[in-house]
This record gives sequence, structure tokens and C-alpha cells, in this order.
Amino acid sequence: MKALTYQGPHDIAYTSVADAGLIDDDAAIVTVTQCGICGSDLHIYDGHGFSSDFGYCVGHEATGLVAEVGKNVREFRVGDRVMVTASTGCATCNACRRGFVMACERGRAGCYGLSHALEGSQAEAVAVPFADGNLIKLDDSISDDAAIVLSDNLPTAWYGARRARINPGDTVAVVGLGPVGLMSVACAIAMGASRVLAVDLVAERRARAAALGAEPVENDDARSAVREMTNGGNCDVVLEAVGADATIALSIDLAGLEGRISVVGVNQSRAFGYDLAKAQVFGLELSIGLCSVQRELPALFKLVAGGKIKPEVAVSHHMALSDGAAAYAMFAARQDGVSKVLLDPTR
Repeated sequence: MKALTYQGPHDIAYTSVADAGLIDDDAAIVTVTQCGICGSDLHIYDGHGFSSDFGYCVGHEATGLVAEVGKNVREFRVGDRVMVTASTGCATCNACRRGFVMACERGRAGCYGLSHALEGSQAEAVAVPFADGNLIKLDDSISDDAAIVLSDNLPTAWYGARRARINPGDTVAVVGLGPVGLMSVACAIAMGASRVLAVDLVAERRARAAALGAEPVENDDARSAVREMTNGGNCDVVLEAVGADATIALSIDLAGLEGRISVVGVNQSRAFGYDLAKAQVFGLELSIGLCSVQRELPALFKLVAGGKIKPEVAVSHHMALSDGAAAYAMFAARQDGVSKVLLDPTR
């Protein structure tokens, strides 16, 4: 089958790889109808990946049709239209059954497309472990575009906003307006924020956030601009959706008294300098974590069904899987007003 594989920094190749096969009797094979490029995929693209492997299939967002199931799979049948959740767990332990798959008690927590250990979903097909817990059935009310955003970006944004305990009337800043940041704007508004300040260096991304109801921070000096926009009070909540040390530091500086900072951008730093004295004096709270997609989906499906959040607004480009190298380059360079890129494996 054809797939996108990581060959080295800034080298994504459209190549032939072995067909996806059943991992075991609890697994399934999904024929991919659409897959997405996530901001965290850029860590791999830039050479800051999560393993030393090369040649593995990348990606962890997909929709598709079940093509094959193991004999222990109970919830799915061949032909079912499904979403592949970005996060994976064993499906049977207490944590997984509650949706907290990233805390899998059997040590099976993970994500597709980080190494050969679990090949990714930017391919014609993907092998799904423990299918009963790591696939979600889709009905016709959820488009493929919406489902791709629901597979990772929107749950991650909701997770971050939920952990920040956004209250009605809060002033919220969102730092980084890629797909997760854009969905963070939508989540903050859905939770009742009175103002959402949108921070990003790219004007097109600020405009996308403004279309959702945010106030774009147009000054490149975001610290001064936010202070001025809030009459010196800064923000009740800051949602960080980049993961760079610099943007996390900025997010901390944008928080006001007893402000709550929630980081969902992927950060691998082991030496981030957090000013504990400042945090103590101002009563700041900092949360950081990885989203268990399955945990967040029940609330999000209700919000999407009710029209409170429209995940498809994050999508900016549809491209062929065979053009994956160009898609990665465009996304990494933030060109052509790019937000969310979806790839079609049939092309």
C-alpha cells in the first residue's frame, strides 16, 4: 500500500510499504478515507521526533471504513464508518474504560505514527490495536472533515480549556492559532468566556480566529498589547497551543492575578525555567498534559450536534496523499493561509 513515511528531517516520502495487517485478535484494519496532518507531526518533520526510527508511516488522525476485524472484536463489523482516535489504550483496564487511555494501567497508552511500534494513519490503511476502545463509529451527521478534527485537535483543545476551568465571563487568551488553537478559541467561547484574545504572528490565522469571535492581538509585542487590551489586568485564563518554551513563557506572562495557564502544545523540554516565586506571589496555576481523546468525545459530540462548535472550520486545505511532502512543507512554513490540511489516500 501507499503511505507517507519519515525519512529524516524535512523529508516525508510517499512510498510503498507493507500492507496493514491485524496486530492480534483484538485489532482491526481500517481503509483510510481521509487523514490529517497535526501540528505535533511537525515535531517529527523538523527532526525532533519521539524515537530514532526512520522509514515509519506518520500520522495519527483518520477516518475510514472497517476492512477486517480480529475474532475478539465485538463493537465493530466490516463496512462500519469509523474515526481512528489519536490516543490508544488497552480498552479493558479501569482507566481505559473510563476514557483515560493515556493513563492505561496495562502500559498500552500511545499514539500512531511515532515509530515502527505503531505505524501511522497517513496511508491507504491503518492497523488499529484494541479496536473496541480505539475506534469510534460515525453516523452521517458527522462529516469526514469534522471527524478528522474530532480525532485529535478539538478534543485536545477542549481538554486544555476544561483543565483551565474557564468560567462564564472570563477573559481568555489563546496563544498559537493553528488547528488546536483555533479550536481552543471555539471551546473558550462555548464555555462562556466574555472575551477571547487571539495571539499568533501569522495574520491569516488571527483573521480565522476573529471569524469565530475572538479579538486578534495585532501587535507583535503580545505582552504589551494584552496588558493594554485588559487595562493592565491581563487574562483570567491562557490556553497555550504551540508547545515551544517561548510561547509557554509568554502564556505565563499573559496571566493575571490567580490566572490559570493550560498548556496542550507538545513540549519535550526537561529544563523549562518556571519562575516559582512569581507564580506564588500572583497565585498562578499551570497545567500541562496529553489528551485522552476518548475521554473528551462524549461532551464534544453533543456540542457539535447542537451547533455550539463546528470543527470543520479548522480545515483549510484538501490535498492528495501523494502530495504529502508538499503539504508538510506548506504547513511547516505556514504558507497560503494554511490551518488544517486533510489528505485523500485515493489520490
